Amino acid sequence: MDQTGHSDHTLAVFIDFENLALGFQNSNQDPKTKFNIKKILERLVEKGKIIVKKAYSDWGKYQNYKRDLHELAIELIEIPKRSLTGKNSADIHLCVDAIDLCYSKDHIDTFVIVSGDSDFSPLVSKLKENGKRAIGVGMKKSTSELLIGNCDEFIYYEDLEQKDASPPTLSRNTPKIKREVLQLLIDSIAALIRENKEILWSSMVKDTMKRKSPSFSESAHGYRNFSELLRDAEKRGLVSLRIDQRSGTYVVTGFGNDH
Repeated sequence: MDQTGHSDHTLAVFIDFENLALGFQNSNQDPKTKFNIKKILERLVEKGKIIVKKAYSDWGKYQNYKRDLHELAIELIEIPKRSLTGKNSADIHLCVDAIDLCYSKDHIDTFVIVSGDSDFSPLVSKLKENGKRAIGVGMKKSTSELLIGNCDEFIYYEDLEQKDASPPTLSRNTPKIKREVLQLLIDSIAALIRENKEILWSSMVKDTMKRKSPSFSESAHGYRNFSELLRDAEKRGLVSLRIDQRSGTYVVTGFGNDH
């Protein structure tokens, strides 16, 4: 926890890829559309720093996804199908790895189970029993109500498509050098509001921006420091600011069009 009173969660993400891919195929999606794991990770980085990313599957069936997952630095765990039963052991491998991490890495406080399979409900219970926060991610039509009810929070993949209508849009005459960073600022503030953060400290906003875009640097966009970026965004009517009297730092009180 820093001087402004906020702390970051650290996340471990475990993906039952075959379960999710099958659920996607059965969700009335366009058959030409690929399942997009990047959308899930973009949502999860709003919750904290992702430390571990593992995906389990018989990857021979999903060759066309492997490159995308490698580019996202996800460790692919190969789980071959058993010739007699036609099933694989992804569930037990995922559970063993999650429990091992639960006991060996105290600094990881949030576990994300990307699957709709009710078989993971006992895993979620055990994680919570050990003081860990459990988040589930899955498809609406193929996710077990038992798993949803057992998680601290559950995110539907389909809801990741929905955009929050409240954030402001950039003016067409916004300089190109500033457009990207101002949009990142808007998206990061929207993410923190979505997470029900009561006080949006400037340091919290900057941390979220860096998680969303690790290469973020305000100086690359013509700003001397982060405070100058915030003041420029306020001048453009994008955000509202106040100064915290105790720390002397900026606090974002909302979007400019909210006040």
